[in-house]
Amino acid sequence: MNLKERIKEDMVNALRNKSKLELSVLRMVQSAIKNKEIELRKGEEALGDEEVAAVVSSEIKKRKEAIEHYTKAHRQDLVDSEKAELDVPTSYMPEQMGEDEIRELVKKAIEEVGAQGPSDMGKVMKSLMPQVKGKADGATANRIVTEELSEQMTRIRSSLFGNYIPQPTLNTPSLVLA
Repeated sequence: MNLKERIKEDMVNALRNKSKLELSVLRMVQSAIKNKEIELRKGEEALGDEEVAAVVSSEIKKRKEAIEHYTKAHRQDLVDSEKAELDVPTSYMPEQMGEDEIRELVKKAIEEVGAQGPSDMGKVMKSLMPQVKGKADGATANRIVTEELSEQMTRIRSSLFGNYIPQPTLNTPSLVLA
């Protein structure tokens, strides 16, 4: 049974069990899947599990962003509601990777692309994201890549200059007023 069919079956079960919250969230997810099919012009052809997982992931991301905004606005009632809704689509995603696992993949990606510093972040992310897609949050991966590249830059500087860190000098020509 693919992911889309599982969501549909769970929606029918939620309807039978009169679980309003689960039914509401699953209808929203189902609607998002249908919209994605229309967007990709795949009306006849169903989305694959990977594409459905991407839609579910975007729904999870929307809920997390809403929780963040409601927390800033001090709306605890809405935060609680969104957190309850967040549990439903999260159950359809594969288990999320821990930071240690992501960090190991980041180190391998940095080594693989030969990244030297923060300017190579795009290359590292391009290599990393297919490996963590659906298993890790992109923002978390981005943060870890930034940390690792900064740490690598610090190691390179210390190996080149030791404890001495060159300070930029101002070589500005003096202005002659006539």
